[in-house]
Amino acid sequence: MKQQPSEATSVKQEATSPIPQDTSVIRALVKLPVIVAALGYLVDMYDLFLFSIVRVPSLSDLGLTGNQLLEDGVLLLNMQMAGLLIGGIFWGILGDKKGRLSVLFGSILIYSLANIANGFVQTVPQYAVLRFIAGIGLAGELGAGITLVSEILPQKIRGYGTTLVATLGVFGAILAYFIADVFDWRASYFIGGGLGLLLLIMRIRVFESGIFLKTKAEKIQRGNIWMLFNNRQRFFRYLKCIIIGLPIWFVVGVLITFSPEFGQALGLETPVEAGIAVTLSFASQVFGNVASGLLSQYTQSRKKIMGLFIMLSFFFTLLYLLLPIENLQIFYLLCILLGFSNGYWTLFVTVAAELFGTNLRATVATTVPNFVRGAIIPITTLFLFLRPSLGIINSALVVGVLTTVVAIAALWTLNETFHKDLNYLEED
Repeated sequence: MKQQPSEATSVKQEATSPIPQDTSVIRALVKLPVIVAALGYLVDMYDLFLFSIVRVPSLSDLGLTGNQLLEDGVLLLNMQMAGLLIGGIFWGILGDKKGRLSVLFGSILIYSLANIANGFVQTVPQYAVLRFIAGIGLAGELGAGITLVSEILPQKIRGYGTTLVATLGVFGAILAYFIADVFDWRASYFIGGGLGLLLLIMRIRVFESGIFLKTKAEKIQRGNIWMLFNNRQRFFRYLKCIIIGLPIWFVVGVLITFSPEFGQALGLETPVEAGIAVTLSFASQVFGNVASGLLSQYTQSRKKIMGLFIMLSFFFTLLYLLLPIENLQIFYLLCILLGFSNGYWTLFVTVAAELFGTNLRATVATTVPNFVRGAIIPITTLFLFLRPSLGIINSALVVGVLTTVVAIAALWTLNETFHKDLNYLEED
């Protein structure tokens, strides 16, 4: 086998792939897989953010009051996060061993049923168990979808496919806000579960990646997560993939989540509504996803555009924390700009998929975004640890500088992946 430059073993392209070379035909053939993957991530994000939106009304309806709303809310959020971390490993390995479609079917079935069951809970322990199960299901959707889309599309247009997937996903978070505004919390869970089951039916017609089928036929070792740790170069490549996503969840987990506290610290007379800040930031992330994806296609570079968006995020963070803001509308405008700069999430997940061979691609693409989501725990812990001594503004500034510096350093040392042929393997 020939060596792929820098890290992997090449696998010869064969005519067994279900994708012909004519671009117009390719687009027709992959229309269903790409759209189904995109809609799956929409439902995924709907459920992921629905709990944050309905936390107070749902727990209040269960009889909780005062500090219980916060304490049990944190418990439920942590249970969901634990499910995401465990599920990320499980679905990633399964995706490389059994196929991308096995994850797309299994994950959506689990979190759809968990969503529906959430609408029937009567106690906090029941709620906690179901949020854990839902987290396990939610963990597989994005990585499997991005992996499938990346492998069935030719390199010149796969960026458009992954952009569509990530963009529709952000619409899911916005949809959750409006659904929860119109319906009560139980009905909102029922709707999310029903949407997932409808999408499950649509997936019956989706075909498997030809690249994966080629690897499967050759009996290559697949989904061995220890391969990420038994090679120094591969381990640091994997770690860097996680690090470049940290600024995104610093913005989400600190600046946007605690926006009411920041508004108060900045001296705003009108209280900031967290729901509005979240909705505005995620709505603008849709445009950021599109912009970063199109710019990447135009410049033919993932690295340059990710670097640009990371620096934009840092610039808007400085404005958010240091600009004398007297108007609530200006504050919300900065939330919009921060959300837009988070739009490199599309490229971040795409690069994670492109940097690893077919026999580890689903494992990486599924675990990396979930580990980045999980990084919200040390990020918020450091922020809260520094807050008593530095104050809310300066502690956020320190964490923001730290996440930006390590992300830029990690990105700088990664290889460009735009023109990379994905038909290769990782050596054992």
